[in-house]
Amino acid sequence: MIHSTAVIGQGARIAEGVEIGPYAIIGEQVELARGCCIGAHAVITGRTRIGENCRIFQFASIGEEPQDKKYAGEDSALEIGRDNTIREYVTINRGTRDGGGVTRLGDSNWLMAYSHIAHDCRVGSHCTMANGTTLAGHVVVGNHVTFAGFSGAHQFCTIGAYAFLGMYGGVAQDVPAYVMISGRPPRPRGINTEGLKRHGFSADQIRNIREAYRIIYRRGRSRDQALETLRDRAGLQPELELLIDSIEAGSRGLIR
Repeated sequence: MIHSTAVIGQGARIAEGVEIGPYAIIGEQVELARGCCIGAHAVITGRTRIGENCRIFQFASIGEEPQDKKYAGEDSALEIGRDNTIREYVTINRGTRDGGGVTRLGDSNWLMAYSHIAHDCRVGSHCTMANGTTLAGHVVVGNHVTFAGFSGAHQFCTIGAYAFLGMYGGVAQDVPAYVMISGRPPRPRGINTEGLKRHGFSADQIRNIREAYRIIYRRGRSRDQALETLRDRAGLQPELELLIDSIEAGSRGLIR
């Protein structure tokens, strides 16, 4: 299942059932789990571990050195979960010492052509990154996040679970869970109602999340005041926990 023109590093660990296409390059520290399919001319290098049943298309560059001027060749890693689809020309870089040394991508993500995940990012599972999505270094992304074409995030931003970033939406501040961002410049436009319905949230849960959005953005409260109100409600509305956690985890201030 390995094409004769592929270049495989001597120490690479390749499980049974892996397919590697013509002229692909697999570095000596790479681990490919069962069922992976690597397209022609793809390059996977560095200390990179890829989980089962990932499909990496032609010309992708996975596990290369971080694009960080402070990087001085120190050991770092990239960890990718299972069942990911990584399309043409996607680039995912390893971590840096300052960021903990590891870039992580979860399970069942869909990364479309020309997407980029920079050093030390932590991306959850079941996310969609449309063409040209760009994450700068140290960005944290929750589960089930959708990035429309050419959207992205400034370094150190936190994007909460089930958020939606509209086309060309490059954010420089934290996006809470469930929130929809769109426009130029990007601004909060409400909650990701359609996405929540698709993922099985009930009408009551969606109503509670919508009211929580109003508390954060429409009632004139400060961040701390809004969090206090949400914590009081979370006991009876557990869906608000994700929202609270995403706000508390951020370090760049809420997008307004």
